[in-house]
Amino acid sequence: MIEVVIKNCINKLIMINLNKTQKEVVKRRHRRVRAKIYGTLEVPRLSVFRSNKGMFIQLIDDEKGATLVSAGSKEIKTKGKKTEIAKELGKLIAKKALEKNIGKVVFDRSSYRYSGRVQEIANGARENGLKF
Repeated sequence: MIEVVIKNCINKLIMINLNKTQKEVVKRRHRRVRAKIYGTLEVPRLSVFRSNKGMFIQLIDDEKGATLVSAGSKEIKTKGKKTEIAKELGKLIAKKALEKNIGKVVFDRSSYRYSGRVQEIANGARENGLKF
């Protein structure tokens, strides 16, 4: 009985440590990506934020700390898979950027891997004329 309790406590401690290191890995990845990326007025940073319910992307001028253009998944009227909505979102941000005479951007994937919804945003933006 005591051995079972001890094993359960040890397993819980191991899980807590794994969660902590996973958060640290994400923070480290985010810092590593952002250290290499900097947006200007001519070439802004295309920042991606992904949540379970939606996605938000912005074109940011890091010199001024200002958002030039933004778009969210709630602006997309079509229903479908999250990847399809992400592609439409990429097309929308490209359209808004081209209206403000922004043709070239630096892609900031934050701490997310470049696959799935993040990749579809990039593909949609490229299809509508943004250059990375």
